[in-house]
Amino acid sequence: MTSAHAATGIEPEAALDAALADVDAPGPVGPDGPPADGTGRRIAELDAAEAFPAAFVERLDAFGLPAYYVPAEWGGTGTDHELLLRLWRTVARHDLSTMTAHGKTYLGAASVWIAGNAEQATTTASAVLAGAPVAWALSEPDHGADLLNGSLTATRQDGGYRLDGVKWPINNATRARYLTVLARTGAAGTGRGQSLFLVDKTMLAPGTWRALPKEPTQGIRGIDISGIAFEGAVLRSGALLGGEGTGVETVLRALQLTRTMCAALSLGAGEHALRIAAMFAAERIVQRRPLLDRAFPRAILGRCAALMAAVEAAALVGSRSIHGLTGEMSVVSAVVKSVAPELTDSVIAELAELLGARSFLTGVYAHGSFQKIWRDHQIVSVFDGSTPVNRAALVQQFPRLVREYTAGTVDEDGLAKAASAGDPPSPLDRGALSLLSRRGCSVVQSIPALAASLATGTAPDGLAAHAVALQAAAAEVHELMAAVAPAARPPMAAYETAAAYELCFAAAACLHAWSAGRHRHDGEPLWEDGLWVRAALRALRARLATTLRTPAPAAAPGDDRIDDLLAQHVARAARTGAPVTPFGTPMPRPRDGRS
Repeated sequence: MTSAHAATGIEPEAALDAALADVDAPGPVGPDGPPADGTGRRIAELDAAEAFPAAFVERLDAFGLPAYYVPAEWGGTGTDHELLLRLWRTVARHDLSTMTAHGKTYLGAASVWIAGNAEQATTTASAVLAGAPVAWALSEPDHGADLLNGSLTATRQDGGYRLDGVKWPINNATRARYLTVLARTGAAGTGRGQSLFLVDKTMLAPGTWRALPKEPTQGIRGIDISGIAFEGAVLRSGALLGGEGTGVETVLRALQLTRTMCAALSLGAGEHALRIAAMFAAERIVQRRPLLDRAFPRAILGRCAALMAAVEAAALVGSRSIHGLTGEMSVVSAVVKSVAPELTDSVIAELAELLGARSFLTGVYAHGSFQKIWRDHQIVSVFDGSTPVNRAALVQQFPRLVREYTAGTVDEDGLAKAASAGDPPSPLDRGALSLLSRRGCSVVQSIPALAASLATGTAPDGLAAHAVALQAAAAEVHELMAAVAPAARPPMAAYETAAAYELCFAAAACLHAWSAGRHRHDGEPLWEDGLWVRAALRALRARLATTLRTPAPAAAPGDDRIDDLLAQHVARAARTGAPVTPFGTPMPRPRDGRS
């Protein structure tokens, strides 16, 4: 299976969106009322029945999405992580469950592209291109995300290894034929005690493995969240990925890719929720006036749209950093994986307040889509290392980040490539993925120079003031980081400081993405007078003040007009299908022709 969309000149993102145009059937649209129920109702039925969305996964296979999971050198089209982020976001804004089910194959195969030999890569590529799901078996019942202490063992024996133990909970553990399995081959708790194996279940002797039952879940209810138990399962020596004892290192490098890409799930869920709430605010009449005419609902919509713009900027810069700032991904991936779901969770919670009872009732408004989004998205902060796990990883790099910020270290060329959304990326050198960033984080370390440039340039009304204030906040955050003493178990205050650093990254990503894209988007409503970037910085500065326990930031010039302009745009976009975020794409028209 390969993707023919690029060859035909059709933008893959638009083609995929068109293929999914009838999946979510978002509710009342236009003067004719709701569109045909179609698959929108079907998604709700599958969720209620906790049934796997097989038909929609097959639709993604038919489109050729698996080809984007496979590097070009192995026969795929996976050369651009920004494009993959956009494709995932496209699926997630229709149905997060479907995206979670399908995208796990990318996660499961990522370690093969990093550590596998030619035979292993060829075998995996062929399977993925044929639509076979691949699972990533890392978690264990008694150890969770503690990869160093996993107890599933791989014991060396003649011609291979013997697997014994349990992996759980694992996405696609039952449905997948192939799994990349982390297993203990050395001393528990040591950096070289775990190895990674590519396991083909069809090659295991009967009775040496069994699938564990699917677990009931609050969100993504139909997804194959199950497990696998091995009892004397024999693997040939060729199943070992990389050298013995390198399993954790390989996984940590692969996580730098997969954690970053998880932001696409948040982008899609947040956009879907924003469109539903905006439509409701425009339609809901209270005391002869729509909710949208009132200041408080407009403020909610404006703030939520601003935060989703910030998530989008952080995700785009993060996905492009995979190519442009590869050696810094140990920092970038941890930051993006934490900040994207956290901001999106807060957006969904605020929008729920606007929707009121319709935010948790099923079958009442838009097929109960909002409550499903709310439930489904809660798992994103847990995927591929929870928020505390990622913040702990970030805290361990505080000393280097402080030194490089003070020195003003910036990879100018790599940063320019990371910020230029839409440009072809540099080829990815997977060998450049490093467990620790030697140069810190160019995105954050560039804040002083960026603020100075905006202060002396012709920035839109209020933007320079926001940038200068961000520089002051970033300096304060780095002072707090410098005060954190190295420790195996950092204090709670260090995690809060990490959260503040994430917000600095998101704000800097906004400024860089706006600076790089401003001339490409002339005439677009969200870009006029820097609307989206001013709104995003205002919202992020407010959250920074809360995180740092400092007074609320003073308003910048023009801030008083932001909420009304954003709310009006989002409501209009929800009705017409126009983009609701600065780098977003239109929603396709429903297949029944209604607008």
